[in-house]
Amino acid sequence: MQLGAFSVSLAVKDIEASKRFYEALGFVAAGGDLVQGWLILRNGDHVIGLFQGMFESNLLTFNPGWDQAARPLAGFTDVRELQRRVKAAGIVPSVEADESGSGPAHFVLTDPDGNALLFDQHV
Repeated sequence: MQLGAFSVSLAVKDIEASKRFYEALGFVAAGGDLVQGWLILRNGDHVIGLFQGMFESNLLTFNPGWDQAARPLAGFTDVRELQRRVKAAGIVPSVEADESGSGPAHFVLTDPDGNALLFDQHV
């Protein structure tokens, strides 16, 4: 399965403090909206999303259809197909994508240790 770009989405309490911390580690802002409470930071191929007031906990995030620089891929496995495959493997999403649609959609899984995985397609 091609899962797309990978990042860690962090639920933060103070996005400005988190931004300063990760910038000190060499991350640079690559997108976002601080007023809305989200910021994407990059350090080479490493991507971190900071989200204030949007998520209850941290997420492992996969973006089908994007490479690590958030550029659209010519070919990729659609998020709805990924969802069908994980369901066929016996994994039940906690949030499901509408499988009859197309384009942007998302679904969420929880691993055996309680870690949330977000599959978030933007294309």
